Amino acid sequence: MKDVQFGELPFLKYDHAVETCVYSPDGTSFAVLSGGNINVHATSNWDRTWILSGHSESVFSIAYSPNGDRIVSGSLECTVRVWDVATGDCLYIFSGHNREVYSVVYSPQSNLVASLSGDGTVRLWDLEAACCHSIISGCGSIYGMAFSLKWDTIALGSGDCRVRLWDVGAGEVRSILIGHTTSVLTIEYSIQGDLLISKDFNSVVKVWEVETGACRHTLEGDYCSVLSPKGNQIAFYGNRSGRNEVELWDVETGVCVRRLPGYKEQIHSAAYSPQGDQIVTGGAKAVQLWDVETGECRQTMTGHTGSVDKILFSPKGDYIASASEDKTVRLWNVGPGFSRKVSKHHSGPVMHLKYAPTRNQVASCSEDSTVRLWDAGTGICSRILTGHSGNVYTTSYSPQEDRLVSCSSDNTVRLWDVESGACLHILTGHIRTVIDVEFSPNGDQLASVSDKTVRLWNVNTGECQHLLIGHSESVWTVTYSPQGDQVASAGWDGTIRLWDVVIGDCQHSLKGHSKGISRVVYSPNGNQIASVSGDKTVRLWDVKAGICTHILIGHQGGVTRVVYSSRGHHVASASLGDKTVRLWDTESGECRHTLVGHEMDITAIAYSPRGNFLASWSDTGEGRLWDVATGECLWNLKHDGSTQSADYFLSHSFVWMSPDVDSFIAGDGCGSVRRWDVIKEGDQHRVCMRWRSTSGQLTLDGACVQDVQGLSDLNKRLLKQRGATGEPNLRLREASTKVMTMASVVSKFKSSSSNTEALNSPSTSPAIFLTSDSEQQTQQATCSGRLEN
Repeated sequence: MKDVQFGELPFLKYDHAVETCVYSPDGTSFAVLSGGNINVHATSNWDRTWILSGHSESVFSIAYSPNGDRIVSGSLECTVRVWDVATGDCLYIFSGHNREVYSVVYSPQSNLVASLSGDGTVRLWDLEAACCHSIISGCGSIYGMAFSLKWDTIALGSGDCRVRLWDVGAGEVRSILIGHTTSVLTIEYSIQGDLLISKDFNSVVKVWEVETGACRHTLEGDYCSVLSPKGNQIAFYGNRSGRNEVELWDVETGVCVRRLPGYKEQIHSAAYSPQGDQIVTGGAKAVQLWDVETGECRQTMTGHTGSVDKILFSPKGDYIASASEDKTVRLWNVGPGFSRKVSKHHSGPVMHLKYAPTRNQVASCSEDSTVRLWDAGTGICSRILTGHSGNVYTTSYSPQEDRLVSCSSDNTVRLWDVESGACLHILTGHIRTVIDVEFSPNGDQLASVSDKTVRLWNVNTGECQHLLIGHSESVWTVTYSPQGDQVASAGWDGTIRLWDVVIGDCQHSLKGHSKGISRVVYSPNGNQIASVSGDKTVRLWDVKAGICTHILIGHQGGVTRVVYSSRGHHVASASLGDKTVRLWDTESGECRHTLVGHEMDITAIAYSPRGNFLASWSDTGEGRLWDVATGECLWNLKHDGSTQSADYFLSHSFVWMSPDVDSFIAGDGCGSVRRWDVIKEGDQHRVCMRWRSTSGQLTLDGACVQDVQGLSDLNKRLLKQRGATGEPNLRLREASTKVMTMASVVSKFKSSSSNTEALNSPSTSPAIFLTSDSEQQTQQATCSGRLEN
């Protein structure tokens, strides 16, 4: 059973490509147009209740009445039909057009139906009298129409580049809006009815004031557009610019306020949620859900094998339906407690983490070119910062926590506003990958390293203040002294250089290592520096004198990580070669403890804020927690098979949180970010996962649903579609309203335990969910294979 996605429902399969689909206004009914037939489903269990057949030619358009009890359809055979949703009966057949009817729409009061035909006319049909109410003609070819909220007016877009407002009662044109230079193809009223939005063949959108007829804005966007429910925003999509992104434009100001990137293929469809806070887009095969305010991609839904040509939310906004040329409609639950509580992790290895205690926020950066901001308490990703075009290696908060800096293999440093997510400056000048970047202690300066140089930047202006040249090989690390008057840099030439940040002069060149230096750190009081090297040693240096005071020998392989304890009495070092951590006394140089047990390369070490614990971590997901006083291993997490980053040497995906709690956050090579809590129980300690970002998918080997208890027919069908064995009832007569917990799916499977994410799920839903509150500890699930999420 492969790639079952959380919140996914069974898909609907048809014999022909799906042309369109639509929810009834109350959400209890769902109509799908495929192969000339109208398939009506009850959304309580997704049974197909009726197939509405009768048109002798292709059906081009369908629409529900405002109360949802009827469906109207227009066809190639030039007729309009009205159907009873409850009985499936055809109530009316309206004839009169002499060419195909390619659009139909109900008036808001349900008393009229408008049909638009290739014969150049719009006909209004009176449903009470069962006859033609009026014929609108003389406007040339009409391509778009929309009823006003009061239904007394119908707006028409035509081939003569004009928008006409037709008075339904008087049967005449009330006003003509002139301004387009090509055929007007689509037209739509705002929800308040005071604005009219029209779009022409050249993708020019005009926003009109209905009362005065004045054009408020002219927007030039992409091929396709959709208006938000509140009428305050327009989304453009379609790849006209070649950027494969969605642009969100403010209707009031006429300004593009946000771009949603991330597509490799053309976007074919888009829709706003009823609340207007989310937008869903469909591409070549995938569906993506976006947060309108932050621009974050909340979820990527896969499964289609053809382009997604129609996508829509349910009226309450808790479900998404996507229709594809692959002859299926796929359904997902994205209601409260799911999409807003589950944050998708990075699509590449996590390279670095930083914690902002005042905000209780964590920043992560990844090889997927993004920086993500996470609420450390809930695990919700509040923002995704996009703009880098290469791997992002390091990120850091300013001391005030109002700004964030990141560096990348695209040779740039970016400075971000934490609150808005806006990129304040793009710092250019380095000619190769920027490996490390750091704020000065007072936050007014940045230091970055690349190739053989160090650059110091003015944070406010983005200007390079100093270019520090002196290293003969690549520089790998840079750090400010606690006082902020000095930076230390080190790299492959085996030397450490101490620079004056005001004048840019080199104050000391510390030599002694026989191989490249991977890390250098200042002691808390700034009087000492610790450096580690491929020569298997740790060296301690007197900053003022510029001399080496201790050479710490003991590691059997190159040393790559080093960190001081909070008081500076001890220093910890880790080696990739021997996979050990050593704790050293900084006064005597004595090795206090050698911590052994790691099976994988150690990519991060860190003292807890109170100094009683030391954590060691691998980006393969292996972790250990050590008692600093005794050297005892208090907790061990076996590596979970996460792929190790190709740049693991640069990775440091681990950070402790505030001193008030013993909690830490770690990332891995698969892009996941997790929070863990250290809990003391008597003399023992246990570590529990609080939350984890998710990929939103489930994979199980050898899943069987034959005898699973408490599993609805709907969920059986979903699991069966995805490869589970067993013989569930394929005829969905009744759908259970019970939640299918993960325990009920896997209770019949054999052994093998795996941690699951701490996620929320609603109390009633036919969809598949992992359960537990995001504030609770991780539950255990049992399965006969692997659990991927």
